[in-house]
Amino acid sequence: MVDNHYYVTCHTVNTTPDKVGKNVKVIDIDPTSFTRLSAVMNEINFSSIFIVMDVLDDVEYVLKNIALINNKIRIIVVNQWDMIDIKSSQDNITVIHTEALLSSHLYNQLPNVALIAQNIGLGQGEVMEVHVPMGSSYAYRHIGSIVQRKWKITGLYRNEKLILPTNATMIRPNDTLLIIGKPIVLAGVYKTINQRIGFFPEPFGKDIYLLLDFRYDKKHLLKYFSEVLYLLEKFKNKKLFVRVIYPNDFSLLEELKSYESHNITIAVSYENSDLHRVVEFDIDTHDIGLIINSLSTFKSGNLQEVLYHLKKLVYIFGEHTLIQSSISMLLMSAHEKMESISSTAFDISETLGLDLTLCDFDPDGDFKSKEMTIEHYETLTEIFNMEIKIHQKVSNPIRELSKMKGLLHIAPFEKNLNTHYLKTFISSQPKDFLLMDAKHPKLLVPFSIDG
Repeated sequence: MVDNHYYVTCHTVNTTPDKVGKNVKVIDIDPTSFTRLSAVMNEINFSSIFIVMDVLDDVEYVLKNIALINNKIRIIVVNQWDMIDIKSSQDNITVIHTEALLSSHLYNQLPNVALIAQNIGLGQGEVMEVHVPMGSSYAYRHIGSIVQRKWKITGLYRNEKLILPTNATMIRPNDTLLIIGKPIVLAGVYKTINQRIGFFPEPFGKDIYLLLDFRYDKKHLLKYFSEVLYLLEKFKNKKLFVRVIYPNDFSLLEELKSYESHNITIAVSYENSDLHRVVEFDIDTHDIGLIINSLSTFKSGNLQEVLYHLKKLVYIFGEHTLIQSSISMLLMSAHEKMESISSTAFDISETLGLDLTLCDFDPDGDFKSKEMTIEHYETLTEIFNMEIKIHQKVSNPIRELSKMKGLLHIAPFEKNLNTHYLKTFISSQPKDFLLMDAKHPKLLVPFSIDG
């Protein structure tokens, strides 16, 4: 730094350059001499001393001399002899190992290696730089849709420029994320970012949560549970946590409990107060990525709002089961929303073996405004090596949906999903009739385009 003043001493001929900066002064003394070194240190108040020498005995002599003159001053020693215990027991001495530095720099150039900040903070991995590869489950997601507990995305590098991200910032392949948090948490985040799609429901979480409200679900409970077991089989190495609320049929409850195993846990709430807090506690405690419930349960109370703020995937049962489905379908909506949920749509389709279909049912036939969205999805087909069908038609989306069979409806999880039939007659927005369709199972995907 130009504001600092540096004093350099060495007794080896031709070591120092002919020209040095104005803030650098060369002192011609032998630092192994106590008399010569003490004269300099008593005259000048140094804040730090760096020792870079070729001979180990010389280093030890200098350290002894400094300790006799000032045993509190900060000392940085470059150790070229791989001796990890060279005076390192003294609190005021920092030892830098050249072999460790070299191996660290070489290691950081290897692929699939997290870069951690070593010269700032604690240097223990609480600051990390992560490259987002092609096909990452984090690609094409708004930062606001990512739950960041005990860690945070603080910066994003793209095209050699630093971006200070907001909730509306979308992560793209080949971006580099600057993240901070607990080292053990960041290690898991790094692994998730580098995973290709195929680990559904990650990165929203690993495991599955089934919420059963006996007030609404008792009649179809066994059908629902069979569908969840089908998903559990498709999603390898996942656990299922079942929460039962309002239990009013104990024989059915006992039958349900018979399914408990090493990867299936069933918990029952006999108290009916503060149930939403129970749900939040369950999801926060377990590594939940996918929440499953019926349409009636989802629309009851303010559960829809609670689940929205948790930013997890939500699966809603339909009259037709997922087992009967052969296609996954997205209805065209605003480009930002479609872009944000695209990687999840490809992931669930690949995992379940569904044919991905992009539908644009527009009563006005305004297909030109959707060209950017179609181009985005077609680009992803090359990245994920999957096919997609594009279906455009001048038609009422509600009427077309009612005709379709065997599909999983994938949609953005918007904050205010319509629950009133009247609104469907005056709106053509997909979010206004999404919950009016009880026929098809649905997957709601969190997103955020708020600033």
